[in-house]
Amino acid sequence: MKCPFCLKDNDRVVESREIDNGEGVRRRRECISCKKRFTSYERIMERPLWVIKKDKEKELYDRKKILDGLTRACHKRPISSSMIEKIAHDIEKALHKEKGREVKSSRIGEIILKRLKGVDPVAYVRFASVYRDFKDVKGFAEEIKKL
Repeated sequence: MKCPFCLKDNDRVVESREIDNGEGVRRRRECISCKKRFTSYERIMERPLWVIKKDKEKELYDRKKILDGLTRACHKRPISSSMIEKIAHDIEKALHKEKGREVKSSRIGEIILKRLKGVDPVAYVRFASVYRDFKDVKGFAEEIKKL
């Protein structure tokens, strides 16, 4: 691995440790040439996941979209950013466990709703209002009755 300081390709691993419950490795390295230390991370590369949208168009899965939706739903709620990250991570893991490399956007929405339902009812209703496209107050009331 190239040293980010001197760009030489000669280093040694000083320390390795698992991260994210064994899903990755953090390595502390030392450049043999300039003696500076730097950190590298290793993860298993998943095959790309494709999302099939309502209009049947396909697009590459984007974790940022999940995080943005969760962040909007959880805005001004007692939910930490680390909890939002964990929910997004759990959703991504669940998607990668599904058969095939394509997943419908509706399936992603249902997984998100299921996770939010157990975390915060207000965030759940906020997300459901956008996901289920409520047209009036009746839609909100029906969703709240389900809770």
